[in-house]
Amino acid sequence: MVKPSKQIIRPYGDRRDDGMVQLSFTLPVPLSEKAKEAAAQFTKKMGFTDVKVAAAERAADQYTFFVVYARSNVTLDYAEIDVPEVVVRKMGFDDLNALIKEKVRRRIVVFGACTGTDTHTVGIDAILNMKGYAGDYGLERYPGFEAYNLGSQVPNEDLIKKATAKHADAILVSQVVTQRDVHKDNSRQFIDAAKAAGIHGKTLLLLGGPRVDHKLALELGFDAGFGPGTKPSDVANYIVHAVMKKEGTESADAHYQGEPT
Repeated sequence: MVKPSKQIIRPYGDRRDDGMVQLSFTLPVPLSEKAKEAAAQFTKKMGFTDVKVAAAERAADQYTFFVVYARSNVTLDYAEIDVPEVVVRKMGFDDLNALIKEKVRRRIVVFGACTGTDTHTVGIDAILNMKGYAGDYGLERYPGFEAYNLGSQVPNEDLIKKATAKHADAILVSQVVTQRDVHKDNSRQFIDAAKAAGIHGKTLLLLGGPRVDHKLALELGFDAGFGPGTKPSDVANYIVHAVMKKEGTESADAHYQGEPT
């Protein structure tokens, strides 16, 4: 294998490779000139230079939120980075439904929920609800899908039980709350429950959320992960091609990258 040539990169601010970055953080001190100096010194201790505290605002009693501009001398070789990602040939709404009808020959059953104590449904609604978002239809709109949105605060075991009863092809787990890595803990619990139910490795298990990516999802035991900016059609295309691959009807030009081995 030919090793790719180096591609050294640095952050861009005013001009290419100037190393300028913008940081934001909160310190447990009241807003004052001393607090601003503390933010500057903290940033310098992280190895940044040319530090400028651009904004400082009271966040709460005894807390101040800062926005800081600074320069980093760190560089990295972009060519050496290897990250798993979901890459599937993207098909439009009509073409994807036609493909399901031709190759799968049945409706693909999908269950989704925001599980655990998480009360937020914005993510799972965007993917499953008929209207979708940003002009991209949700899975409920697709004739080729039979989609069930169970909402929020759904126990992992309940989601798995209901999905299994309907012989679901895929289960979507949405995790919006991320404080103290609760999204990782609940996702691990979901995978444990899926293994106990005997569906791990059989049913497609997908994870989504603001601090989720494909790499994290694989590490946690899911088949794929979808982060910020994911559209319903991205998830729909992945599920269809994954179901076709599982059933041996995958089209010759379907392309996958970064799948678990």
